[in-house]
Amino acid sequence: MTKIRIGLIGCGFMGRAHSNAHNRVPNFFPELKCKPVLQAVCDSNADCVKGFAEQWGYASTETDWRKLIERPDIDVVEICVPNKYHREIAVAAAAQGKMILCEKPLCMNTAEGEEMAAAVEKAGVANMVSYNYRRMPAVSLAKALIDSGKLGRIYHYRSNFLQDWCISASVPQGGDSTWRLDVGSAGSGVTGDLLAHCIDTAIWLNGGIKTVTAMTETFIKERMHVETGKMQPVGIDDACSFLCRFDNGSLGLFESTRYACGHKALFTFEINGEHASLKWDLHDLHRLEMFDHNDPGPVRGWRSIHVTDHGGDHPYMERWWVPGLQIGYEHSFVHQAADFMKSLETGEPCSPTFRDALKTQAVCEAVLNSASAGSWALL
Repeated sequence: MTKIRIGLIGCGFMGRAHSNAHNRVPNFFPELKCKPVLQAVCDSNADCVKGFAEQWGYASTETDWRKLIERPDIDVVEICVPNKYHREIAVAAAAQGKMILCEKPLCMNTAEGEEMAAAVEKAGVANMVSYNYRRMPAVSLAKALIDSGKLGRIYHYRSNFLQDWCISASVPQGGDSTWRLDVGSAGSGVTGDLLAHCIDTAIWLNGGIKTVTAMTETFIKERMHVETGKMQPVGIDDACSFLCRFDNGSLGLFESTRYACGHKALFTFEINGEHASLKWDLHDLHRLEMFDHNDPGPVRGWRSIHVTDHGGDHPYMERWWVPGLQIGYEHSFVHQAADFMKSLETGEPCSPTFRDALKTQAVCEAVLNSASAGSWALL
């Protein structure tokens, strides 16, 4: 057993999700030779980081991320802080020879992403970006079906990610809770936060994207900034829709907004091929819907596959309960952490690497450029 000592930076929502995942890996993937150990957690708020360490079982704390990455007892630096910090931390951690797990999106823009990818490749350190929805069993099953040729030629890919949490003009920007509304911290709005998930999943399932045309809107133009207490212009996109062409010739349609009243996290995709179609909904995450045109006419129709079976039929599910009992959102992070640990045994990269995630970053940037210019953008 090799202990892989984790140094987490950031005590927010994603810090919790990643910490829980590392704690669960030894329980449900006991055969792994690499075992994550919660060695240290870092946050600038000393009181917050102390309580977080006690709750999740970290052995020690830091309040300066630079001290954490310099520690010889840290093997993996896990970046779970606002996007504006990703590049600086990742480049510095790579220079220290640390392996790196980074929350999505990779960074603020493609120039930063190129620097980050070059840094980890120069250092020769393992790296991965946390696009966790790849590890949902139903999404992984969709990947297997597509790769098997079950759908045949792909004609259409459509996806959306809808929320409603910032409809009210009283929601502020900035600070620990609403930094995603501050362009200086996030870089973009729904494009980098929500559509990045849709894009990564689409590229993984359907291949690269070569052209996009987009439109964006910021519905509330000014919000109070937490750090100044004053009304300031809002620089992020509240909503974004775009069309695209994939390298395989299929057409894509994407939409995301934080103004879809009644939706908290509606992430869906549908793929239409010449022989079959697939669709998935995060709100019903253990099911994959499938239409197979080769079925006999009298019974041809959409079927609902309950992705909970064992015996290798359904990805990851043999790790959990008995067939018919489903799992949830947090398990995608457990699968992600386990896959990363497995990659350290085999020496194979664990996707998406920084270089992989740079493709999604490039699409996000092209989408924003297209919306700004009002024209098609090439990748």
